[in-house]
Amino acid sequence: NESVHFISRETGLSVSTLHTWKKKARANGIAVPSGEPEAERWSTQDKFLIVVETASLSEIEMAEYCRSKGLYVEQVEAWRDACMQANGGVAQQAAQLQKDLRQKDKELKDIQKELRRKEAALAEAAALLVLRKKAQAIWGDPVDE
Repeated sequence: NESVHFISRETGLSVSTLHTWKKKARANGIAVPSGEPEAERWSTQDKFLIVVETASLSEIEMAEYCRSKGLYVEQVEAWRDACMQANGGVAQQAAQLQKDLRQKDKELKDIQKELRRKEAALAEAAALLVLRKKAQAIWGDPVDE
């Protein structure tokens, strides 16, 4: 849990070699802390890997694991809770969006149906006006008898 530069000074290995090893370890699914401050030192991928690694551990094994990684058991439990709730909100949101979409589709169909009905009524009214004008042109204005 030491910084790469500290380990480089202690062991005499180059910083680039240590960074390469760290990157390869992370690519192989091993949780490796980054060099950031304590609160932000673990990436979300590393947090997930730690949650997976510790899922089957007993309380004592969990405490040992956390000590070896410089973590608190409470942190890992909080990360586990966050992982478990990560997709719950998304699924509910998706279901709500689907419901809203179906409702909007129904409203759209109703509006289109009403529009077609009104267009037909307007066309009929226009045809009657044209016929009335033609009838007046042929027979003249009706005389009250």
